[in-house]
Amino acid sequence: MIDQIEQIRRAAATEIEAASDLQALDITRVKYLARKGAIANLFDNLKTISATDRPAMGKALNELRQSVQSLFDQKKASLDLAAMPQQTSYDLTLPGRMRWIGSKHPITQTIDEIKRIFIGMGFQVATGPEIEDDYHNFEALNFPPDHPARDMQDTFFITDKILLRTHTSPVQIRVMENQKPPVRVIIPGRVYRNEAISARSYCLFHQVEGLYVDKGVTFSELKGTLLTFARQFYGSSIKYRFRPSFFPFTEPSAEMDITCYLCSGKGCRVCKQTGWLEILGCGMVHPNVFKNVNYDPEEVTGYAFGMGIERITMLRYGVDDIRTLFENDTRFLKQFR
Repeated sequence: MIDQIEQIRRAAATEIEAASDLQALDITRVKYLARKGAIANLFDNLKTISATDRPAMGKALNELRQSVQSLFDQKKASLDLAAMPQQTSYDLTLPGRMRWIGSKHPITQTIDEIKRIFIGMGFQVATGPEIEDDYHNFEALNFPPDHPARDMQDTFFITDKILLRTHTSPVQIRVMENQKPPVRVIIPGRVYRNEAISARSYCLFHQVEGLYVDKGVTFSELKGTLLTFARQFYGSSIKYRFRPSFFPFTEPSAEMDITCYLCSGKGCRVCKQTGWLEILGCGMVHPNVFKNVNYDPEEVTGYAFGMGIERITMLRYGVDDIRTLFENDTRFLKQFR
């Protein structure tokens, strides 16, 4: 029986090693390790062995079975590994890649900076609906139904009396309708105008409006407030000027220019060689506007101002096409982390 044990050990090892796939290996397992396999048959023959030799033969058969089982397990593990799809290897010594961290949109960053400056001067933030009625968007702001100033703003009308607001000024009316003087607010938000889309204009943009109403408010206070803002936002070395202008809801009205901070007033393509940049419009609140919100223009005065955020953002970050601010291209936005 010793010779049979060695023959089966060698034959099983040879056949297991030669198995090229799991199916061939399983045939070998059945041949040698199954309940009716070659090794089981040798165990059945132990009864023909003398009682004296039986323990030694039993030990040899157990070792045979364990040896063949071990060879089978190793071969199966090898074939299982070979059958697995090839995986990309990783070099664990390489430095890790930094995760991309998002950031606020450049327009939001600009609005936040403007809000921070005016909140520091005592202003509160107010908001209002983007879908407005004709009264709050035009009439209450001293735009009569046939006033030519309405032609200055190409409006998206939803119905004859409902529209997408063309400026943030309607929120001034809503604030004053619900609050008695003093009022000191800034109003950031989106506005809409039916304009041709180009590198310099878009149908959607953002404004920040400001309003201060109280007894004895003067144009000098308006100039001081705006100069304080400009020096904090654009730098303390700027020069400024106010030019007369016209807005239906303010009288007198003005536009504020500052020296071009890109060329320091020497003249460049951005400032059209003038050395000046227009940054906002402003003026003293028109008495008719006060009457529309039941304020007594004989008792209170106030000033208002408004600025376009896209133009400020484009100048600040060197963006030459307003459309890039609305395309949500991550290659562009990654620059503002």
